[in-house]
Amino acid sequence: MKLQDFSIGTEFLTATGRWRVTDVGTRVIVAIKLDNGDPTWNEGPPYAKAEIVFDETDFGGCEPL
Repeated sequence: MKLQDFSIGTEFLTATGRWRVTDVGTRVIVAIKLDNGDPTWNEGPPYAKAEIVFDETDFGGCEPL
């Protein structure tokens, strides 16, 4: 994927699972991992779980849903 493929709320897959974009910057995105835990933790902002930064070197490992 490329930076322009991401927007807030976009969901995508990586080798580690399913993710949802929470913010888009000029060269990075920020996302939360969607898992089978408490679904209220996926509501926000603020989120009850860590937001992870993906930079432009990580985008190649992302697949759209």
